[in-house]
Amino acid sequence: MPVIRSAEATTHELHGARFVAYATPRTGSKELCAWRGEIPAGTKAPAHTVTREEIFHLLVGELLMTVDGCTERVRAGDTVIVNPGATLAVENPTDHTALSWVTTSIGLAAELADGTRVMPPWAN
Repeated sequence: MPVIRSAEATTHELHGARFVAYATPRTGSKELCAWRGEIPAGTKAPAHTVTREEIFHLLVGELLMTVDGCTERVRAGDTVIVNPGATLAVENPTDHTALSWVTTSIGLAAELADGTRVMPPWAN
C-alpha cells in the first residue's frame, strides 16, 4: 500500500507558485495525480489551457479564478471544476498565501498563450 508521507512529497516551483506533489506515477498512482498548491500573495499565474479535467479545491485563503473568460472569487471551502480544453488563470489578490488541493488524471499538459506546452512533473 503506497503511503506518501508529507516529508516525502516533491516540491516544484513554477510561475511564482509552489506545487507539492503527493500522488503521482512516481509514488505509485496509476490514474490520478494530486498536489497541494501554494499561491503566494500577489501572484498572478499566466492563463493556460489544460488537456485534462482538474478539480481545484481551495483549502485556505481567497483567489480570483478565471475559466474561459469568466472570473469568480473563490474562498476557502470552494471547489472549481476545470474541464479539459478550458483556459484557466489564477490570481491571489490578497496579502496571504492561499493553499489548494488539486486532482487530475495522469498526463495533464498545459498550453500557454504563446504556444509553450508545459508538462508539469507533478502530473506526469
